Amino acid sequence: MITVIGGGAGADAGSWPGEAALVVDVRGDELTDTELDLIEKHVAGDGGGARVVVRVLGDPGFFGPVRTLEKRLGPAGLEVSPAPTAVGLAFARLGLPWDDAFVVDGREVRGAEVYGAEANGNALDRAVNVCRARPKVAVLPGPGVGPAELGAELVHRVESRTLVVFTALGDPFRERFERVEPAEAMCRSWEGVSLVLCLDESRAEGPPPVVTGPLSGPGRWALPDREFGAEDGSVLPYEARALALARLGPRVGDLVWDIGTGCGAVAVECARLGAAAVAVEKTASGVERIRANTAAHGVEVRAVHGAAPTVLSHLADPDGVFIGGGGRELRSIVLTAARRARRAVVVAVTALEQVTPVRTALESCGFAAEGVLLQSQRLLPLPDGSSTMAPAAPVFLVWGTR
Repeated sequence: MITVIGGGAGADAGSWPGEAALVVDVRGDELTDTELDLIEKHVAGDGGGARVVVRVLGDPGFFGPVRTLEKRLGPAGLEVSPAPTAVGLAFARLGLPWDDAFVVDGREVRGAEVYGAEANGNALDRAVNVCRARPKVAVLPGPGVGPAELGAELVHRVESRTLVVFTALGDPFRERFERVEPAEAMCRSWEGVSLVLCLDESRAEGPPPVVTGPLSGPGRWALPDREFGAEDGSVLPYEARALALARLGPRVGDLVWDIGTGCGAVAVECARLGAAAVAVEKTASGVERIRANTAAHGVEVRAVHGAAPTVLSHLADPDGVFIGGGGRELRSIVLTAARRARRAVVVAVTALEQVTPVRTALESCGFAAEGVLLQSQRLLPLPDGSSTMAPAAPVFLVWGTR
């Protein structure tokens, strides 16, 4: 039998009945193969009667060793004693609810597993992108993912964030926490960090979720063109936007560039789906429209005023890129984006002669390129109550995926 006990730093061997043949103290879920082999050996000995005790800070079933033990030895032999999670303790210290918070495991070894997808980027990229996209995030620190690294990545990429750094969390004598700005966090050396909360205290939260944890995405996407206040045709029509979003596949922990964005529609939609988003626009009026749409939809999008591809050199590598404009520089922009994008590049063009240069640029960077011409007829009501169909402007979408 394996008894897994959660608790604070003061948990001791007297917390369970009977004798223990082996006691293992664990931080997080970091059971080594050697420890697992030793546990398995003790459990198998004496006809399976030997008791093994595994002690862990916080709740062992929440980013703790229960998952690792269950995979290795099965659930039947586990006796789990839960306790308050480290994340719950941290938010309790601040007097905040955490049912609407995102939790990111910053340990490199589990970065891909936590997201249930291929390992695009690394643990720090993922943690930073979630912190950029969400106003309330708890980061479980790991090698290269701590307050200094988070601060260095966030300092120039978000307008308002506070890092709350907890050390010796759960220890009644040594526990402490402090609030720091990213610029301060990056300049300090940190020891014994248990947890980092990243908070955007300027953004009001909506109603509490009705399920455990936040909903995975918005109720709808490919929003009507009018919701972006673009009456001049500068918004990508929602029919084309729906396919562009499907090919980009924005998700929590991703970073998406929206280049030549106009009013920021694609960037806003990606942010609503959980990704961190950067909208690049060369006109000052366009930047103001991006900011207005960002505020109207309650998301965070970083608006970058400048001309691509030059301005792209200052941005972090993206998972996906949408290109909605480029003019004479279109091929150079596509090449720059394709060399740096981890997963997908989607390009909207209005002229047939642009399609081949875009496709060949994507293929030269190792992407498999596809494309479609989208032509739609929108339902238009007439004054007499009948309906007709009004053609929307045709759009070529060309995309590449790795």
